[in-house]
Formats: sequence, C-alpha cells, structure tokens
Amino acid sequence: MSVQVDRAVGERLKFGEFELAPVARALWRHGEEIRLGSRALDILIALASRPGQVVSKDDLTQMVWRGAFVDETALRVGISAVRKALGNGGDRYIATVAGRGYCFVHDVETTTAKPAPEPPHFKRLSPQRLPAQIARVVGRDDVIAGLAAEATRRRLLSLVGPGGIGKTTVAIAVADRLHAGFDAVTFVDLAPIENGTQIATAAAAALGLNLRFREDPVDEIAVSVENRRVLIVLDNCEHLVDRAAAFVEALLASAQSITIIATSRERLRTAGEWVHQLSPLDAPPESSSLSAEEVRRYPAVEMFEERAAFALGGYQISDTDAPYVAEICRRLDGIALAIELAAGRLAGLGVQGLASSLEDCFSILTHGRRTALPRHQTLRATLDWSYRLLSPEDQAALRCLSVFNGSFTLEDAAFVMGPLIHFGEANDRLTSLLDKSLVVARPEERTFRYRLLDTTRAYGQDKLEESGEANPQRRRHAQRFLQVCRASTPDEEGQSSLRQATADIRAALDWSLVRGGDLILGVDLASAATPVFLRLSLLREHKKYLDLALGHLSASANTAPISEAALRSEMALRTAIALALYYTEGSETAWEDHLQKARVIAQKTDDTTHELGVLRMLYGIAGNSGNYRKELAYAEMYNATAPASVDAMVESRRHRMLGRSLGDLGRLALAREHLELALRTNRGSMPRLALNAYEIDNWIAARATLARILWLQGFPDDAKKEADQCIAEALQVGHEQSTCWAIAFNICPVAIWRGDFGQAETLVSLVLERSQRVFEHYHEWGLLYRQFLGGAISTSGRVDAVCHSNVKAKIPAQADLFATFDGTFAGLDTLARAQADEDIWCAPELLRAWAYRLVSGDDKTAHSEAEAMLLHSFKLAQRQDAKAWELRTATTLALFYLRSERIREARAALEPTLTQFKQGHDTRDFQAAISVLSALSG
Repeated sequence: MSVQVDRAVGERLKFGEFELAPVARALWRHGEEIRLGSRALDILIALASRPGQVVSKDDLTQMVWRGAFVDETALRVGISAVRKALGNGGDRYIATVAGRGYCFVHDVETTTAKPAPEPPHFKRLSPQRLPAQIARVVGRDDVIAGLAAEATRRRLLSLVGPGGIGKTTVAIAVADRLHAGFDAVTFVDLAPIENGTQIATAAAAALGLNLRFREDPVDEIAVSVENRRVLIVLDNCEHLVDRAAAFVEALLASAQSITIIATSRERLRTAGEWVHQLSPLDAPPESSSLSAEEVRRYPAVEMFEERAAFALGGYQISDTDAPYVAEICRRLDGIALAIELAAGRLAGLGVQGLASSLEDCFSILTHGRRTALPRHQTLRATLDWSYRLLSPEDQAALRCLSVFNGSFTLEDAAFVMGPLIHFGEANDRLTSLLDKSLVVARPEERTFRYRLLDTTRAYGQDKLEESGEANPQRRRHAQRFLQVCRASTPDEEGQSSLRQATADIRAALDWSLVRGGDLILGVDLASAATPVFLRLSLLREHKKYLDLALGHLSASANTAPISEAALRSEMALRTAIALALYYTEGSETAWEDHLQKARVIAQKTDDTTHELGVLRMLYGIAGNSGNYRKELAYAEMYNATAPASVDAMVESRRHRMLGRSLGDLGRLALAREHLELALRTNRGSMPRLALNAYEIDNWIAARATLARILWLQGFPDDAKKEADQCIAEALQVGHEQSTCWAIAFNICPVAIWRGDFGQAETLVSLVLERSQRVFEHYHEWGLLYRQFLGGAISTSGRVDAVCHSNVKAKIPAQADLFATFDGTFAGLDTLARAQADEDIWCAPELLRAWAYRLVSGDDKTAHSEAEAMLLHSFKLAQRQDAKAWELRTATTLALFYLRSERIREARAALEPTLTQFKQGHDTRDFQAAISVLSALSG
C-alpha cells in the first residue's frame, strides 16, 4: 500500500506557519525549507493529507513502511521527529488518540503550487508536450493512481511488460496526472534511436535544450534543470536497455530533482529502480453462459466494445455476442494492442467469424492505426520487434518453449531445450525470457510454474516451423511428458501437477498419434497416460488416443514379432478401452472382449496384479449388469488367483467380492460372513490407496453391500445404520465412483424399501451431481431413480404405477431392482429370469409381485396359479434367509386368503413371520403387514 496523496499532487498544504508540498516532498516555514527525514516526511504527508481523521498505528505503519515489519518504536520515533520539526507547538498539529492512533488536528488549507522563480542564469526549459491520449484509457485507473502516488516517493519507475500491453499508454496517463506537480514534464521516444549514444541528445531535445557537446551531456542536462522538478517519460528502452540504464543512473545521480518513468519489455536493473509489471487486462473466464452485462465488467471486453464502436460507428455487445467476445479477449491474453486490432476487423468478419479466425491471429490482427509505430500496426510486427532484440540463444529458447500448450516447470523447460541449450544454461535462458516479458511466472508451493501468452506461443511455433526444428522439439516434448506420466504420484500434490500437465499430454498425443509424428512414442505415451486420465476422470476423451494406439499395435503385429513391452502396452490399452466403453458407450461384447484379451496377456507376462485388476473389473461389470452367475465365477477366479499376489488389500477384496456375488445369488448368510470379514480389515492399518476414478473403495463397497444384505435378512434398522455410516464415509473419502455405486446399487434401494422417499431423493441428487461429467452409466441410474420417485404416492403407501409408465429399465440389474420397488415393474422378461434361476436375490419378490398381479386381475381361474406362486415364493425366501421377502410374501398371501375368507390360513401365513421382526416397525412393509393383520382381527 502506498501513501495516498493523489488529491494533493501538485498542491500545497498550508497549516499555521507551515507549507507542505507532497509531490515535491518539501516542508517550508515562512518560506524557509525545513529538512526532515524521509520516513518522518512520509508520516507528515499521510497525516496532513487527512486532517481531522484518526489514522491507526497499523495503517500509518503500512503506509510509511509499505508492509515491512517494524517495531512500534519506529513509529513513535517518527512522530517525535515530525513534532520536533514543527517546533514547540508540534502537539497542536498532531494529537495522540489513546488506543486508536494519531490525528492531524490543525486546519489545513489547500493551495495551488507556485513554480519557483528561475534564477537569471537558468536556461529556460521548453519541453515537448506529452503525446495526446485520443482514446480513453480502459481498465487502468487503479494502476495509474497507484503509480502516480508512487512517483511522489520514487525517482525511477519502470513499467515492464510484453509488447502491445499498454505500457506507453499508462506511462503517459501517469505523467499527465502528475503534470501540475512538476516544473517540466516531457516524453522521450527511444524507438527511432538506433545508437545508444543519442539517448542524452534525445532527452535534451525533448526538454528544449541545445547541448554544447563540449561537456558531458548528462552533466549539462543536470545543470540546465538545476533545482527545477522535472519528470521524464523514457519510452521503449528495450532495444537500448544497457545504454538506457547507464544514462538513467547517471542523470538521476547528477540531478536530484529529476524523476523518470521508463517503459521497457525488461527492467533496466539500475540502482533505485522500482518495477511495475503491467498485467494484461482482465478477461472473462471460460464459460458459455455469460451475458452481455456480465462480460462488460471485464476491462478487456470493455475495451473491445469501445474500440469496435469507434470502428463501426457504434456497437454494443449482445447476449448472443457475449460468449464470442469473451473468447476473443481471453485468447488474446487481454493484450490491449491485440484487442484493438481485433475490434478493427469486426466489420469484415463479425463476432463469431472473428472468434473462429483467431487460430491464424497474425494474418487477422493487422491494419492498426496509420499513425502508430510500424511495430504496433500488426501483432506480428510487435512480436517481430521483441524477437529481433533477443540473443540467438534466447531466440532458440523461445522456439523450444513454444511447444508447451499449458504451464510448465523449470525441469520441463530444461528437458525440452536439451538438444539446443545445455542443461546448466536452461535456467539462465528462462530467466532472460522472463525478464523480457516473453514468459510469465506464477508462484506455487516451493516453486514456480511458467507459461507463454497464447499470442507469444503462436509466434514461437511459427518460428519453430521456419527453423526446421519443429519435429525434433515436439519429440522432446512428448518424451518429457512420457516421463511425467510414468513418474506421476497418486497423492494430492501429484494430482494437481497432472491436471496442469493434461493440455501438454494431449498435445503430445495429437502430434505423435493423430498427426503420425512418432507412432511408437505415441503408443507408449497413450499407455502411460491412461492411469493419469483415469485418476483425473478424463477417460472418455482419452479413448480416441487409445483406439489409435491399439490400431498401430495391431498393424505392427502383422509385420513383426511382438515384444513383451508391446504386449504390456496392449494390455494397458485394452483395459482402459474396456473401461471407456463400459462407462460411456459400447456393447457388453466389446468391453468384455478387450478385458479377456488383457487377462490373457497378463497371464502370459506373469503380471498377477494386472490379472487381478482385470478379474475385478469383469466381476464388477457382470454384477452391475445383472449377470450374477458370471459375477460369482469371476469372484471365485479372483479368490483362486489371490494367493499369488503380495498386495495387502487382496484378502479384504476377495471377501468383499465373494460377499456381494454370493448375496446376489441368494446365499445371504454366507455373503454376510464374507462382508463382515472384509470390514474387519481396518482402513488405518492398510497402506494408503490412491484409486483411479473408475475403481471402487473396498470399505465403502463392503459396507454398502452389507447394508443391503441386512435389509434382505430382516434387519431394517441395522441396514439403515450401516447405510448412513457408509454414506458418511463415502463423502469423507470423496471418491465419486465409490459413492455413485454404493448409492445406486445398495443405499438408495434400502431407503426406498424402507419407504423413506425423502432420503432416497437426497441420495439420487447426490448421484446425479457426482456422475454428470464423468459417469454416464451412473447418471442414467440417477435419472431412472428420479423418474420413479417423481411419481405419486397413493394413500396406501404404494407408488402409483400409472405415473411410472415411462420408467424403462435398460439392463437386467435395473429391472430386478425396480421390480422390488413396485411390483408393476416386474415384466415377463424379469419373471422369466427369476423362474430360470431361482437362486437370484430378487426371485422370491419377483414371483410374489407377479402373483399379486394375478390376484388383482379379474381372471378367477388365475387365483390358484397365484396361490401356488406365492407359496413357492415363501419357500424361496425362507431358503435364502430373506426375511424381508418372506414378510412381503406372507402379507400378500394373508391378503389373498382374507379376500377368500380363509382367515385361519391368513393368520397362519402372516403372524409367525411378523413376530420374527424385532426392528423396523416404522417401515412401509411392516406397517402394511400390521394393516392386514388388523383387518384379520376385524
């Protein structure tokens, strides 16, 4: 924070017998200057500029010492020095407000500064005027105000930034704001000067001086200005930076009353230089939903709209144009010159056409102002100017770095520069480009990340192509990101680094596979990048590279023997493609074929870990699809292969997998034993696992399945307790696949079976939220649940089937589940599955639901068939130890007998089953049973 004296720039503050000039940094008493230390003067300016205001000690310290840590004693010493300078009556000017700070309590009169009379021997200065600012300066008000204030305490300010960003515009605006506080303000354009020895001559000419050349020109300028306050804007120093730095340092040392604002693409690196890195104009973030009103809040858009209005004789951004204008400003990096040039092309291209044409920005961004410097008339000319000023080594470095599509580290840069620049020099080259505003740095924890602005990158890539170095450099780039993928770690820091590397991994894959730059390298990279895209939930977009890589491997297999490395690449590729097919598109045959081939390769290469992973996938997909026999077969294969693994998690996983698959085939008691064994393994005792986006957390899966088993066994309250604990754990772990799977297959069904539709709706919202961008498979489950829950609930507590006629299950697993929510969903196919395999977990309920349909119909001859089906359902439920289905069947059977006035049989069917339930008395099924029992008693 700088001392805020803007309102006093060029003014004098009078109080009592004193006069204070904040800009001149001078204090007089009756016309005689009083010497005051720099900090004490800052304190006086800060307080006198705010008469009557209490300024806290913290604020005053911040203003004067600019955030540096100082002891409170320093402030007290400074206040004492000010009071001493103001004489014995110092306390009547500055009062201490106990517990709050300090206040300037004397009346202050503001007067216009009077220029000091020139001694007769002074040369009269006739400075050149500042260039006129014809167009309004956009988006720089705070910067200009801050720099103007800074100029009251600094003698050399350097505005640094890339070409076209607006350094000259800001410097002129700052000088114009300070004009009244100086005896002379002038502007020196160094762009036309080719010889650094001419800088002093140009500065003297700008001040209206005629140098005699018999003396040192710097000394002659210093003598000529003597005590007059002079502000010089020294523009475009970059091509003469060493000479400019020497001139500035010498002039400031010789003339104490001169202040210089320099503009350059790199800092001067002189004594006392205060550097302001001018940032691009803020542009909107990536979004397709921003309105015209919203995008106008960004200075880059504000400038585009204004300059377009100049070019077209009027223009206003519409809501339709808004996303295109936002894209234009964003892709032009908020660089003022580029935006001005783009606005000038609006008439010929239109907003959408302009946005789509920016791939070739150098041919589009031409036709600048005729009066502008040649290098500012096109974007290419601006960058040509910067490029020509670079050393051959820096030019080579810029070409090398242009292969990066996103941000990069020093290590990335050093590797890519490798063939052209020695490793030890990479840091020097990067620093040099950073100093010249051609590379942008962003601090991160313990390090920096770097990037090129998009326009600079595009220019560098053009130069790379011209040099003939493009393919070798892109190969180095792909090799680097192959290293990055192979060295990636699954922890949070590794995830963050990988996410930042994805743009470059994609670019390397595009070059190597899509454009055929290096197919062998591309196959390796696609394989190595698969775990990266898995962890980042980006498998869908990675699939096109997987297909290309696998295609190349298949073609190579026909012409040469396959190496073990190639086999392992194929195994990884097929596994990833299978996941992509399952979670996004494709038939069961396609993904299963890839997984079976991957398993064969794993067996050939003795890769037990990968074989177990493939078996886990085959088991999971079979169960999720409703192929329960296959599910158990794969679980048993996993169980048989597990002893060969050294993975500490294998034991717990095999119990969990057997538990689910046995439960899906109605062997509930044994399933529960395996699940409880799986949960005996404490999460904290196991090595921390980093799951990719498509794996399942073992503990969440085991607990979710146990909740479902407990409900089926007739323990509704225990099931709810496990379900609640499972969801809490899933949300804490934060693994989306595990959360979605647990809810879709287990936790939401438990809520619906209990009759808790509000809880079910909350869970469905969670699935839809977590699956929307990645898991199309689960998103469809969520939509199906939402359709179901959106139906009306009748007074009897049953969901009205008429309202759900549009709910269509797509796979057997969905049909099985939804038929247990409402029997009217049990179609002929579902019934046929239950009759063909009576062991499946839902068979008793599907038979009961179909029998209920028969009982509810008008066909009296079907009643005997219904009774037989209900009795068979009851026996199946008992055989499975599925007391939940037993209760439902007993309730339906009792209702059937009640309608036939067979009261004794009705009681015999319902009462023994009902008495077994020691919990869950508030559930929908228990209440339905009680209702029927009451009817029997009536």
